[in-house]
Amino acid sequence: MFLIIEDSPIVQKILQHTLRQQGIEPVVFASTKAEGIELYNEHKDSVVAALVDLNLPDAPDGEMVSYLLDQRLPVVVLTGSDDLNQRKELLKSGVVDYVIKENRFSYQYAARMLNRLERNRSITALVVDDSSTMRQAVTSYLRLQNFQVVEAHNGAEGLEKLESDISIKLIITDYHMPEMNGFAFLQQVRHRYDKRPLAIIGLSSQEDADISVQFIKKGANDFLQKPFQQEEFSCRVTNNIEALEQFVAVQEQATLDYLTGLRNRRYFIEEGDALVKRLQAEGKPFTVALMDIDSFKGINDEYGHDAGDAVLKQLAGYLQQTFFRFHMARYGGEEFALILPGLDTDKAYGLLDQFRSYVADQLFILPDDDYIRVTVSTGVAPFSPSNKSMLHQLLLDADEALYAAKEGGRNLVVVHDPTLSAD
Repeated sequence: MFLIIEDSPIVQKILQHTLRQQGIEPVVFASTKAEGIELYNEHKDSVVAALVDLNLPDAPDGEMVSYLLDQRLPVVVLTGSDDLNQRKELLKSGVVDYVIKENRFSYQYAARMLNRLERNRSITALVVDDSSTMRQAVTSYLRLQNFQVVEAHNGAEGLEKLESDISIKLIITDYHMPEMNGFAFLQQVRHRYDKRPLAIIGLSSQEDADISVQFIKKGANDFLQKPFQQEEFSCRVTNNIEALEQFVAVQEQATLDYLTGLRNRRYFIEEGDALVKRLQAEGKPFTVALMDIDSFKGINDEYGHDAGDAVLKQLAGYLQQTFFRFHMARYGGEEFALILPGLDTDKAYGLLDQFRSYVADQLFILPDDDYIRVTVSTGVAPFSPSNKSMLHQLLLDADEALYAAKEGGRNLVVVHDPTLSAD
């Protein structure tokens, strides 16, 4: 929840529209300091941040801002005043940002900052710097923006922190450090975690233009020269985190099946290969399965492709509910693939057969409000320590078992029997 304290009805309407456009909710509005305090006390357990006008009828000199800062609530100031000294003092006092009411972009930026403050709560930033003074300053700026922060005094310690905390998405690293400098640290990070989404900003107090160039060439997303202003730091961090999130969103979209919302075949194979190798190396049981909707072509022929799509989406929903903690995807057409870590053949068979029975009992609703019954068949390929097959072969085994389930009358779960396919 966000608290907006603004006495102008016109500005309130603009903010309501802007916040709604950006999907920011819930929001509560106050027009005075008294109303603001009342609303804050009513919702203080759920309020993430506040957007506050400096000049209110009963608080003309920013008293509302001071009150909320005393409550340790992140505050973004929204004001018509462009007083430079006032802005500097407020930023020094701990406000997250100082936004001047100039145009539509100002309100959009203020709304964006509120959204950022909420999203940052789930992100951890790593600060790597041998100067305790600089670490403290950077950490305080990041905490103003609601980041969780961990610190390291050199690159070697930074790598240890990164290894132990998968929530780290942002790294701020100095260049000149003992034991492992910023360049060496950066190269190690990009080498070890080439698939992990990380935004990295380099820092240096040395006035050498080549340092910024080398930081970027070695994999940093941005560079800041020390000393820097809080506002510049905040803007750089925000821009880099949002760019990272957009990149991740695009990657995520590329791994999803457009119709069902499940992962797609490409993702299943790429991530599944690594998963199977890891499970084999650790000697842990797992099972691979292929599931297929029985007589799906007949559904499309009789009821139309929209009906077929509706069946696929409904079945995908059931799969998501039951197998959400496993590796799963729409493998193609009406076929779905699963890797079930931790389940030996008997346990996997039991879970898959229970699901088969559940599906057979459901009514699948079609676009015209008609309904049909649907069944599924599943082929299971078990893994054993003596079977060192890769995912590709296990999928072939599961496909063989699936074929046997179809030949056996459908609506069955069949476990692959290697003796039947051995020549």
